[in-house]
Amino acid sequence: MTDNPFFEPWTMPFGLPPFDRIRAEHFPPAFERGMAEHAAEIAAIAQNPEPPSFANTVEALERSGRLLTRVGRVFSNLSASNTSAALEAVARDYAPRLARHRLAIALDPGLFARIADLHARRDALGLAPDQRRLLERHQLNFVRAGARLAPAAKAWLAAIAQRLATLHTQFGQNVLHDEKAWHLALGEGDLAGLPDFARAAAAEAARERGIAGGHVVTLARSSVEPFLTFSARRDLRRAVFDAWTRRGAHDNLPLIPEIAALRAEQARLLGYDDYAAYALDDAMAKDAAAVERLLLAVWEPAKRKAAAEAAELQVLAQADGLNGPIEAWDWRYYAEKLRQARYALDEAELKPYFALDDLVRAAFDTAGRLFGLRFSEHRGLPLYHPDVRAYAVSDREGRPVGLFLHDNFARPDKRSGAWMSSYRDQESFDGEVAPIIVNNNNFAKGAPTLLSFDEAETLFHEFGHGLHGLLSRVRYPSQSGTAVRRDFVEFPSQIFEHWMSAPETLRRYARHHATGEKLPEELLRRLLAARNVSQGFATVEYTAAALYDLAIHRRATTEPLDPVDFEREVLARIGMPAAIPLRHRPAHFQHLFAGGGYAAGYYAYLWAEVLDADGFAAFGETGDIFDPALAARLQRIYAAGDTEDPMALYTAFRGRPPLIEALLRQRGLIDAPVQGGAAAIAALHSFRAAHREDTPCSSSRSGPPTTIVISTI
Repeated sequence: MTDNPFFEPWTMPFGLPPFDRIRAEHFPPAFERGMAEHAAEIAAIAQNPEPPSFANTVEALERSGRLLTRVGRVFSNLSASNTSAALEAVARDYAPRLARHRLAIALDPGLFARIADLHARRDALGLAPDQRRLLERHQLNFVRAGARLAPAAKAWLAAIAQRLATLHTQFGQNVLHDEKAWHLALGEGDLAGLPDFARAAAAEAARERGIAGGHVVTLARSSVEPFLTFSARRDLRRAVFDAWTRRGAHDNLPLIPEIAALRAEQARLLGYDDYAAYALDDAMAKDAAAVERLLLAVWEPAKRKAAAEAAELQVLAQADGLNGPIEAWDWRYYAEKLRQARYALDEAELKPYFALDDLVRAAFDTAGRLFGLRFSEHRGLPLYHPDVRAYAVSDREGRPVGLFLHDNFARPDKRSGAWMSSYRDQESFDGEVAPIIVNNNNFAKGAPTLLSFDEAETLFHEFGHGLHGLLSRVRYPSQSGTAVRRDFVEFPSQIFEHWMSAPETLRRYARHHATGEKLPEELLRRLLAARNVSQGFATVEYTAAALYDLAIHRRATTEPLDPVDFEREVLARIGMPAAIPLRHRPAHFQHLFAGGGYAAGYYAYLWAEVLDADGFAAFGETGDIFDPALAARLQRIYAAGDTEDPMALYTAFRGRPPLIEALLRQRGLIDAPVQGGAAAIAALHSFRAAHREDTPCSSSRSGPPTTIVISTI
């Protein structure tokens, strides 16, 4: 018997990890045993003297690595949500070891020979559709990992993977350290313009940092954006903006050239011109040209809309006494003033109607009306932080579905952003396994916690990912939930956002936190009318970041780049407006450099938006946003995981392939000057042609199961 909880059965409801017993020192021995057991299981499969069969090879591979998967999921989730110096040290130590272990399996010649033999005979094996797709997936993963390379190339590829794992870990930790280390203390005279909810959040942030009776701005987005929106102190807005955009710069700028060069070399070894070609060959988009067409088609109308917005903001700024052009730290401030002037809509007036608890209830009830799910808080479970709330999820017949963990608040030891992950995925291979899904947000804690409209959409977005995990109904773990193509995984989350902003939802759940009063109908009308204020800004800051991602990963050379010069060159080439920053500057662009999941894939949010805008329009066409027949077809997408081609799933739901105009209309770009709008529509219609199934199947996972973190934009 041992006191290491990873070596014991877990008896908590739904197999929840015993967080009250897990300590940092438990992970190294658990990782070591997990890797050793997994390696032995792989050797037994690869060296099996019996001829390859689906059962003794593919299904045996699906069963392998259970302990390592359990340890890895807990570790990666805690490292993101509730880290410590001890956990960070383990991460730095084990990231390259785990990368070496995964690649040793992917490059095992005996294992690949068995997979390749089955793949060659797949038509004669009598496989069910999900089994055939799983076999094709494994074959493709092995090939993309380098299984066909010569031994020397395999060794070099393994060295690259280990080094990248180290660099990714360092990059993410450096960002977190900068975010933890910085805050701006505010005196009473520094609070000018801040509404009550922003002052309360700043006071709570100060209390958490041991500053009694004070106010601070932190580098959490939920702290920065309200300050940039409301603070009347231009000098402090600039100070906060500068700190926000400099996150990671000191330590991470030196890492970016090496990451980019290693990825280019990885692609070259695998027979691709550049890393973007490698990454996109396993995506719906298929190639960088299709991605670029989509991004540039939106880019030009977005720039024109942003220029018109800037001209309006400049008028307000001049009337406010600003001599000179508005800067990046001014945009949100004057955009809020424009919204107030044009729509008589004040964020401070609106926010009291968006209490976190009400929005959580709205998300749960929406899932109930669409998919029959019920959420019941499960109290008394030992969780990894007091902020976390647990909910038992059941279906409309009362049968257990899974466990949902909601971790909503920013804190110093939690990485920034918003994301969904899992402690356990649904499967039914050797008996039904219920999922344990977690949503992380970074809202500023208050009493009560009040959300902006954008934060409410983020909550629904991540909950949409959560539903993708909870509603999964697949046989094999490698196909579960969000294990789909990166440019499809955002569709289930983004379409769910639409129910948050639906008038029916707002009329029911947007209530004043103090009085219980419903959101006044006139205020609702103004809110919806103002939704496209600064949409040019929002589209430009996102699309520019996606174009930067594409540019750095289309470099065919492994020669070092100067990351500052490269960023400047990309922005100059695309004509980036001076007053709009990238949504994520390179030194803290964790989507790209703290892991490989979104590398050459940040475009996926816009790609999926084509689907979500068109898909939600189907509900509008029925006259009922909860239409039961359409909801049932949508649920099929959430349930299918990677058992079917994503475009086939979408077409079965919608009754046809997606149309493009809904995207432009949703972003307010369809009314751009006729030439630009027409050109955008014409270019975007190539979207459908780009969805050919040139490869048998695909998913966002490669190699042994690991924790998949699905981030917000």
